[in-house]
Amino acid sequence: MVRVIRLSRRAQLVLAAAGVLAVALLPLTFAYLQLGAHPDVDASEDPASPVRDGVRVLERAVHEAGSDATGQSWSEREVVAGDVREELDPRFRSLEASQVAEGVAYEVAVNDSAATTWAAEHCPSGPDRQFGDCEAIDGVVVQERAGETTVLVVAVDMTVTTREGVSAVTVVVPVVG
Repeated sequence: MVRVIRLSRRAQLVLAAAGVLAVALLPLTFAYLQLGAHPDVDASEDPASPVRDGVRVLERAVHEAGSDATGQSWSEREVVAGDVREELDPRFRSLEASQVAEGVAYEVAVNDSAATTWAAEHCPSGPDRQFGDCEAIDGVVVQERAGETTVLVVAVDMTVTTREGVSAVTVVVPVVG
């Protein structure tokens, strides 16, 4: 036995409105559910992440090496630059070996030409300058301040090889952030 139910005009309008609302909310519900499933949410899958990680390691290493060397006599600036490079070399080697098992290979070297360019563009000259001369020595930019050597930046080339490809960047890392 089939029973037919008659709805009033008002009930029919309410049911029709509910149906339209349900159809309108369906795409919104799917969009909401997909928000948490975006591939960018997992940082480990971001191909730029190894480059960013490498730059962070370089920033810490340069800050420590440059801060330790700052304060020696200006006449010893070449020794200071050499000391900075000596302190950075094992850190570069450590970075290069750090993630090989995960499929990430780093290659790191100082960049003397980038340091020279940075010094030419950022070290003021002329009578209005507040500090002494700047000099780029083997990738390390030093400046004379009150007769002492202050390490400003170290220019570094970094090549990162992953399963996704190769990224090469030149970074001029300041000693003081």
